[in-house]
Amino acid sequence: MIHSSRPAPIGAFGRRVALYGGSFDPVHLGHAHVARLAAEHFGLDQIVFVPAASPPHKQGWRLAAAADRVAMLDLALAHEPRWSVWTCELERAGPSYSIDTVRSAPRALGLADEVELHWVLGWDNLRGFERWRDARELVRLAQPIVVWRGAEDQAALATVRAALGEELGARLERGLVRAPPSPVSSTSVRERIARGEWPRESLEPSVLEYIRARGIYSSASTP
Repeated sequence: MIHSSRPAPIGAFGRRVALYGGSFDPVHLGHAHVARLAAEHFGLDQIVFVPAASPPHKQGWRLAAAADRVAMLDLALAHEPRWSVWTCELERAGPSYSIDTVRSAPRALGLADEVELHWVLGWDNLRGFERWRDARELVRLAQPIVVWRGAEDQAALATVRAALGEELGARLERGLVRAPPSPVSSTSVRERIARGEWPRESLEPSVLEYIRARGIYSSASTP
C-alpha cells in the first residue's frame, strides 16, 4: 500500500473541492499551472491530487514506480497547504477509472453533504472523454474543469457535447477555463531527462533533485 506524507485532510476541505487525477509521471509545473487556474476560476478550497495506478488510456505504458510518483507529488505540493494527495487509485486493483474515484470520494474523504465536488481534467483528456467509463455520470457527480486551447479543441468539445446531451454538455462547457495551457508535458520532461538534460524550468527543484538521486527516467533506467 502506498501512503503519502500529505494525505487528504479528511473532513477539513471547505465547500468547494476538486479531484485532480493523472499519472503525474512526473508531476511538473504545468500541473501546478492547471491547479492554480482551476482554483482561481472556481473558488476552490482544496485540490486533491489523485495519482493513477494504471490509466485505461495508457495501457502498456510503463509508469514510474507508484511510490516515486507519490514522493514527487509530496515534494511538489509541499508549499501548497490547500493541495493534498489521495492514493486511493494506487490501492485498487486494475485500471484507474475516474468514475470509481468520484463515486467513493464523499464517503472516503468525509465530505459534507453541501460540498461541491469538481474534477480537473488536463486539456489533452478532452479528446475521447465521451468514451470514458460512465462519462455522463462522472459529469453529473463532479463539475468538470478543463483548461483548453480554444479553437484547436473546438471539434473535440463538439463531439463530447453531442455525446453527453444538452444538459450535461452545457455543464461541461461551464467548466472550461479559457487560458493558455502550459507548454510543459510529462512526456517532454521524461524524454529530456533520458537524453541527459535537466529541465529546471519545468520542475520544482526538489522534484528534479529527487529524480536525479533516484535515477528515474534516465536512459539507463529506460526499458
